[in-house]
Amino acid sequence: MIRHSYQKLIELAGNQIDPDAPAPGVPPIQLRAFMAWCLRGGWRVVWLGVVISVLAGLTEVVSMQLLGDVVDAVSATSPDAFLSEHGGLIFACVFVLLIARPLLFGGLALTQSVMIGPNIGMQVMARMFRWTLGQSVTFFDNDFAGRLAQKKMQASNSLTEIVIETVNAVTFGLATILGTAFLVGAVSPWMILALAVWFAVYLGFLRVMLPIIRARSAARAEAKAQVTGQVVDTISNIKTVKLFAGDRHEDGKALGAMEHLRGTALRFGEAQTLFRLGLMFIAGALPIVLVGMAIAMRGNGNVTPGDIAAVGAVGIRLSQMTGWISYTIMVIYSHVGEVEDGMNTLAPAQRIEDVPTASDLIVTDGHIRFEGVSFAYGQREGGIEDVTLDIAAGEKLAVVGASGAGKSTLVSLLLRLYDTEKGRITIDGQDIAAVTQDSLRRQIGMVTQETAMFNRSALDNIRYGRPDATEAEVFRAAEKAEAHEFILGLEDSRGRRGYAVHLGERGVKLSGGQRQRIALARAILKNAPILVLDEATSALDSEVEAQIQSALERVMEGKTVLAIAHRLSTIANMDRIIVMDAGRIAEIGTHDALLAQNGLYARYWDRQSGGFIGAEAAE
Repeated sequence: MIRHSYQKLIELAGNQIDPDAPAPGVPPIQLRAFMAWCLRGGWRVVWLGVVISVLAGLTEVVSMQLLGDVVDAVSATSPDAFLSEHGGLIFACVFVLLIARPLLFGGLALTQSVMIGPNIGMQVMARMFRWTLGQSVTFFDNDFAGRLAQKKMQASNSLTEIVIETVNAVTFGLATILGTAFLVGAVSPWMILALAVWFAVYLGFLRVMLPIIRARSAARAEAKAQVTGQVVDTISNIKTVKLFAGDRHEDGKALGAMEHLRGTALRFGEAQTLFRLGLMFIAGALPIVLVGMAIAMRGNGNVTPGDIAAVGAVGIRLSQMTGWISYTIMVIYSHVGEVEDGMNTLAPAQRIEDVPTASDLIVTDGHIRFEGVSFAYGQREGGIEDVTLDIAAGEKLAVVGASGAGKSTLVSLLLRLYDTEKGRITIDGQDIAAVTQDSLRRQIGMVTQETAMFNRSALDNIRYGRPDATEAEVFRAAEKAEAHEFILGLEDSRGRRGYAVHLGERGVKLSGGQRQRIALARAILKNAPILVLDEATSALDSEVEAQIQSALERVMEGKTVLAIAHRLSTIANMDRIIVMDAGRIAEIGTHDALLAQNGLYARYWDRQSGGFIGAEAAE
């Protein structure tokens, strides 16, 4: 019964914060506002913890006062009459020490370990993860994946620790100091003055040292993230490291990042040592001053032995607590530095936002139009310039050109991974800048040259195209992509077989052709009215390509298709072909018509002979 009630209490306490609740608005880039944004929705529990912590701190002072009262009672009462004359004092001691104090400290542990710790950490992590997911691809292109992950973990863990330690130590300590002021004030007002002077020195020391600790903590946090980013970058490209015998080179780069981390850690440790050393001197002075004053004042008859005992006990306790609280404040400030470092990386918006009036894209035909579109990635050159292109509903359009001609930019703009700098793109007359990005991308299926795989099961990777698909629908899509048979033959290191096999990070356990067939199955399952093929068969040998060519043709039936290819033999049967050169459309027409023009496309075809457009094709 007791165990069941205890579990119910824990369950009830653990559900006082909804860690999945989204935060309104965007994360501010001012530290206090950023922390408030992260904690919004959890303040009720935080303030409950503060109240319990204050009450627990006051019990420390009450316990010392009771100790002084017991000393005076013992000195003034014979042993036989002690119980009869001081029953109320004994009851107060039992109540405070065996009931109130354990319950308050237990409640403090409950708020910290059950209500705040697990929930605030998850809430902050979820909010930062959602915010980061909405950043533009440029945000991810400009940073290490490992570094970004480390920043999120740092911000989440550090902010959780700040809340817990503030509730646990800071409010507890402040309550104890205020209670001590009342206790020593009852002995002598001069003691309040002495306590105030000591506290002013203590705060002055903190004011000097804590900004130093905060700055050095932020530097250490950045160095940690750099080490993580460097290590993850190396591991992510381990095959390249092996192929180029790059172990020594990578070891040097990692050691360089680690040495920088070591330097920042040493500077942080230096500040930490100085902080604790100075703190011990300041803390040690307090009981000496208070007890010395109490002894000096005993001669006037107003200070009893119990007063001296109470003042001495509370002075020593406060001295000890000062060291604990100050060290905790130092830890809090180091965490503040890490939160600030994470905020500076993650909070600034680099996003493509939906307009407030954005509606869902409704595709009836799949008619795509580029109208005077220009985009150069914020530079003077590169990308595409003044492209006007009309792709009829159900048309199969191929895009060819040398590397850097603007083919991938065309696709990225259609998917609105970037916003156009000039012009607009419409689908069935709807400006894609005026519709929601999710609805736009739901209507476009895509198979890329560098196929993206999650380290999840083959089933999950294919089902990513349509998360509500049944297993039977997944199997049919895999069969159409010529992937079903090889999937059934897979087995991973944990003994999982077939569609349950995990494919490894980025699908490293599969060949390039196998990854592309799974990506094709994903696109088949999605069954979007617009299909983009970006080198969809480039990793396949001729035999495998021939096997799935019919599957590709079935997938393209009834869809508007935009296909990028270097291997011209794969697009010769498309309805139209556009040739891009230096960001512009240089030629457009059918395969036969372009050959007859004897222009760029004809030169590509002559040089390629069924191969690939080489670097010389750009001449």
